[in-house]
Amino acid sequence: MTTDRVPFGLRLQVAMAEHGPLCAGIDPHRGLLESWGLSYDLAGLERFTMTCVEAFGGSVAAVKPQSAFFEVFGAKGVAVLERALAELRAAGTLTVLDVKRGDIGTTVDAYGEAFLGQDAPTAADAITLSPYLGYGSLRPAIDLAHATGRGVFVLALTSNPEGAQVQHARLADGRSVAGAVADGAAQDNADERANGRLGSVGLVVGATVGSAVSDLGVDLPAMAGPILAPGLGAQGATAQDVRAVFAGALPQVLASSSRDVLRAGPDVTTLRERARAVAGEVADITGV
Repeated sequence: MTTDRVPFGLRLQVAMAEHGPLCAGIDPHRGLLESWGLSYDLAGLERFTMTCVEAFGGSVAAVKPQSAFFEVFGAKGVAVLERALAELRAAGTLTVLDVKRGDIGTTVDAYGEAFLGQDAPTAADAITLSPYLGYGSLRPAIDLAHATGRGVFVLALTSNPEGAQVQHARLADGRSVAGAVADGAAQDNADERANGRLGSVGLVVGATVGSAVSDLGVDLPAMAGPILAPGLGAQGATAQDVRAVFAGALPQVLASSSRDVLRAGPDVTTLRERARAVAGEVADITGV
């Protein structure tokens, strides 16, 4: 399967330069819907989601819907998600679908086709993947993303404290699990790195992980792909934290912000202005 689409990494690089390095989240969980004065039902889900689409479309580098909050409403909730992805695509805004899929063989192949295939029913520009059945188990999805001009973000150092049990563990060769994941991404981005471009295989690294990147020897600049970085705003990461965690990889950072931006709703204009303000703040930190 081939495509004439520009690779995801390059499209993201252009979008970050134009709009700032922010990925605005769409997280329609009960608390946020109710804080907007919406009912926690399908009608509230749709109103919340389409307000976000109107506010963010054409205004930010990327938008990240959290699939679980749509799936909880069943097929009709997924239909709202698919509509949001389509409308953001029409607005020229990149989408990162947060699904955290990970499996083996034909199953991960099917997950790839569902979100990354040429005619994917729930098509996104990129998805999140979980590597904890081994980075190599993700090969069908990664290869499909490359073939269709899409991208992936692989979990590496997440902000939840439980993640360290797996991510900080050492392999027989002395590398950490997180380091091995970064090495896999670096290999997949080798061609783009050689040409000075941002690769299409990124990592998820929390802005609140402290010294873990350096302590574990995770070489983020060599990975050469984008870094989806949750933790700014509501989760407490400061500008100093971001600079310390990502150091030489700051130009690769795509900050993910959900609650900090979404609390500005439900007014579309206020929501858009908050997203642009956060994007500007992150740009000042990363120099993008």
